[in-house]
Amino acid sequence: MLSVPDVLVVSVLALLLFGPDRLPKVMRQAGRFMRDVQNTSHSFIAEMERAADTTELPPPAPPAEPEPLSLDLKTGPDKNATPEQGTEES
Repeated sequence: MLSVPDVLVVSVLALLLFGPDRLPKVMRQAGRFMRDVQNTSHSFIAEMERAADTTELPPPAPPAEPEPLSLDLKTGPDKNATPEQGTEES
């Protein structure tokens, strides 16, 4: 960061180098250039963030299919059976 004496030295050198007539024009051009650089960097950053947000994610895994209850055609479904246990044969 520039201190106050550094800014004064740079200002005096710019005044001596460009003169009092051209100095405002040169400073306006420098300001426009800096604004263009900032706008370009902001748009680049925004584009990179947008591209990072829209990356394709792998599709979610389909839900697991529950195991069907087995039916005994002679006695019917077992009322006490759960899908994990299945039916018990006697």
